[in-house]
Parts: sequence; structure tokens; C-alpha cells
Amino acid sequence: MKAKKIISMLLVGVTALGLLAGCSFNTDDTQNAGTDNTATEENQDGPADSSDDADAAQSGTEENTDAVSGSGNILVVYYSATGNTEEVANYIADTTGGDLFEVEPAEPYTDDDLNWTDDNSRVSQEYADESLRDVELVTTEVENWDSYDTVFIGYPIWWGIAAWPMNTFVENNDFTGKTVIPFCTSSSSGIGDSGTLLADLAGTGDWQDGERFRSGADEADVQEWVNGLGL
Repeated sequence: MKAKKIISMLLVGVTALGLLAGCSFNTDDTQNAGTDNTATEENQDGPADSSDDADAAQSGTEENTDAVSGSGNILVVYYSATGNTEEVANYIADTTGGDLFEVEPAEPYTDDDLNWTDDNSRVSQEYADESLRDVELVTTEVENWDSYDTVFIGYPIWWGIAAWPMNTFVENNDFTGKTVIPFCTSSSSGIGDSGTLLADLAGTGDWQDGERFRSGADEADVQEWVNGLGL
């Protein structure tokens, strides 16, 4: 009998140790599962319209190459810091048969200027002090401006708003009688109120809801959006 009691006690002890070991593993597993990089990703939309989208899935959607036929001339105005907005602007121009106009700062932004993680960089200082955002452009005048009925306005998102070189262009042109369609590029942020704020600066024109494209946007996605506008 004593031997049986000893064996029983040993079995109970082994079972208890096993349960404790199992509980410890589950706790560590849960803690690790709760770790992510969301905060880091959400802070990636400083003054840059570039992002690696190597993991973006290919939709396989057949490209629609039909150009939108409008009742008037179309202009695609864009400012591009690193080339992504320019790429989308070219897709829009190809799809609509529209003309292109690039907004160019008189003092171009260098890579160091665009380093939004550096508090002393040009864009960081401009972000901190709104009075510094009055960026001089090479020109704000578009040849045959009055002949365009529809104007696309494209820009990267900087801290949730349109990159401010675009402000200078918008403030210096009269959009009366024009349909204005904003578009932007961003690695994570949406278009937000950026188009509305530009419309307020312009004070004229029929400003439409805009569209945000990821950095490295697919041409077929841009064409689908443009063709759905019913221009």
C-alpha cells in the first residue's frame, strides 16, 4: 500500500509540473503575438512619395487602354518629390490624352532636404513653421491655361496634407470654369482633406473628390479610376 501511495504522489507531481510548463509557454506566445509595427508604418508619410511595394499583389486585371474622351482639353499638373507622383501623372495623361505640367520649386529639394526624420532638414523646418511653406516655383504660368476645361492636380502627401509646393501653383492660378480633380501618392496615409484645403486656397473651380494611390501604383488601377470618372 505504501508503495502505491508513493507512486500515486509521484504521478500527481509529474502532472502538475507538466501543466505549469504548458501555461508558461502559452503566456509567452500571447505576448509575442501582440507585437507589431503599426506605429512605425503610420509614421512613414513624411515628405516622400516613395515606398517599396514589392509585396503588392498583381491584380491580373486586363488593362483598359481606351482613352477617356472629354468635351474639352485636359491638363495634368503635378509636383513629384521622388518620382511616384510623376509616374501616376503620366498614366493619367496617357489615358486621357491630356497635357502635362510639372510644378518645379526654384530651389529643388535634395534627398537631405526631404529627410523628414531630421528635425533640421528643410521640410521639417517648413512643417514646423508654416510661414516657410511659401515655396517659390520656376513658373506658375501654364501655356494656353484658359483652353483647359479639366485639370488634374497631383502631389505626394506630406504630414497628411498636399506637399506645399503645390500650394503656390494653386494660389497663383484662376480655376474659374474648370473641373479640378486631385490625386495623390502615399505609402500609407489617405488623401484626407488635402484636396479640400487646396480648393480653399484656390477659391475658384469645381473641385471633385480626389483619389489616393500607393507609391508604385499599377497603371491599370490608375486607368480604371480615370475611366470611371465619366469625363
